[in-house]
Amino acid sequence: MAIWKGVFPAVTTKLKEDGCVDIDATKASIERLIENGVSGVIVLPMLGENASMEMDERKAIIRAAVETAAGRVPVLSGLAETTLERAKASAKIYQDCGAQGLMVFPSLGYKTDDRETVAWYKGIASATPLPIMIYNNPIAYGVDCTVEVLKELVDTPEIVCIKEETGDIRRVTDMYIAFGDRFSLFCGVDDLIVESSALGVTGWVSGMTNVWPAECVKLFGLCQDEKYAQARKLYQVLTPSFHLDTHVKLVQYIKLAENLVYGAPEWVRAPRLPLVGDERDFVVATVTDAIEKLKTL
Repeated sequence: MAIWKGVFPAVTTKLKEDGCVDIDATKASIERLIENGVSGVIVLPMLGENASMEMDERKAIIRAAVETAAGRVPVLSGLAETTLERAKASAKIYQDCGAQGLMVFPSLGYKTDDRETVAWYKGIASATPLPIMIYNNPIAYGVDCTVEVLKELVDTPEIVCIKEETGDIRRVTDMYIAFGDRFSLFCGVDDLIVESSALGVTGWVSGMTNVWPAECVKLFGLCQDEKYAQARKLYQVLTPSFHLDTHVKLVQYIKLAENLVYGAPEWVRAPRLPLVGDERDFVVATVTDAIEKLKTL
């Protein structure tokens, strides 16, 4: 079974102004990420507007990512559904499209209790041999894969990785105490990556890596090499922008940041709308400040 480590950007899905998927721009962005040293890519994450995509669009995005990666890095797909049967069917479809792993959300239609959460992940794991990363973001989805829940999933070999996004830095150590190296642990919050690395995470699912892939790969590498004095200097420049990854409008924020840094389309799909007014000015100022400060490092 796969052992994932390193920086895995949660890739934004590039759109045209009319809301259609821009496959060429999406492929170009994935190529840029790979050229700058990421260890894997995750298409159709929440940041990729998964829930706003039709199945034909999802299949096209996965196939485009697999074609672009060409075996250089693993391609994972987000899997976000409301019912177990639909999730199992989607898992099989994504496997057929070439995905080499799944980042699985809790049910989007219902806040499962612990017993139901275990059944959800076991059920999806039974549908395909693809390795699974659990997307644990109780702040956004109201479902927490706690240590006690994960104890019920230890015997499910397809579940290999946890994207830890509770915002509670203590959870990393609690999981290592309980499970040792049974699961790969990935930080899922951009503005907790240095803290999480100090506690031993082996990977990072990152939103702002879409914007600054080389810098984020460098930051992660410094942490892995325990060069924290150097890491802190870079982290302090990037952290105000990393805070954009934790906002409900992170899709709009990160797409605008990509547009500012390398000209990628910032269009989003309704009900999301492009940023305007003071909110847009704040993001522009935050990202522009980082661009200038990065020149001094």
